Amino acid sequence: MSAASAVVATVQGSIAEKQACNEEARWQPVLGLNCSLSVDIPLPGIKVSDFVGLRPATVVNTGWAVARDVPLRVNGILIGWGELEGAGSHLALRVTELA
Repeated sequence: MSAASAVVATVQGSIAEKQACNEEARWQPVLGLNCSLSVDIPLPGIKVSDFVGLRPATVVNTGWAVARDVPLRVNGILIGWGELEGAGSHLALRVTELA
């Protein structure tokens, strides 16, 4: 790497760090606000008695295609989509696209 390339790489790295700091600073005023995060999964035919009877390790047929993304909402506003997947003994959501 030439000296000029090293200077360009250093300047680019410095610019990227400044942009990251600016991005983080932009979010500081709202980081402590409460919000409601929800994932919309259709449960056709589920009854209240089924819902009340849910226990750990219960499997529920959602009627949602595995490869299909589920909507992700914050305070009722669509912010993106994600895929459901297993993570050990937990159900996880991998965010695949932001709205």
